[in-house]
Amino acid sequence: MPVNAALRCANFDERRDKAMALFAEKGFGQVSMRELAAHVGLTAGSLYHHFPSKQDLLYDLIEELYEELQATLDQGRRALARGKPVLASLVAAHWQLHAERPLQFRLAERDLCCLSEGQQARLLVARKRYEAGLLHLIAPKTSLAGERLAATAHVLATLLNQLPGWLHGRGLPEDQSLALMESVLLGGIERTLR
Repeated sequence: MPVNAALRCANFDERRDKAMALFAEKGFGQVSMRELAAHVGLTAGSLYHHFPSKQDLLYDLIEELYEELQATLDQGRRALARGKPVLASLVAAHWQLHAERPLQFRLAERDLCCLSEGQQARLLVARKRYEAGLLHLIAPKTSLAGERLAATAHVLATLLNQLPGWLHGRGLPEDQSLALMESVLLGGIERTLR
């Protein structure tokens, strides 16, 4: 990649990260385009050159998170192929992803409703695909079906995505936090999937 192109990519990523931090701090709906432009170091007019709209930027940030969540399932599949505990692998992968992208988790949880109906629908498809893959890895032989299966997948995914945020900063060593997450999920799985 030429030096100028690499610099443009780095500047774009830095501006995108600054925009994400502002959205996470104030709330997507509370940030004006003018404030966003000033925060990322652009004029209001040139902001549209970098980001087509505030909504498109938010959509991209949340979509990227769902792509990363889908990648956590690959780690679970690799663990399964090596005969390692799948749940422990998934817990560790989600813990790491949350440590790397806490602001994206916050935006996905809080500001999804600020997107257009079409954007929300596309993200719902991505989330359902992730949830179905997650449940298939954790409980491949479940007898659940229909809405109960979908609800169970949603609850398990929500726990995996929220527990790291609840546990970070609680003073527990990481290994104890991971063990607690695994225990909570295992308890829920055993009771739900009987």
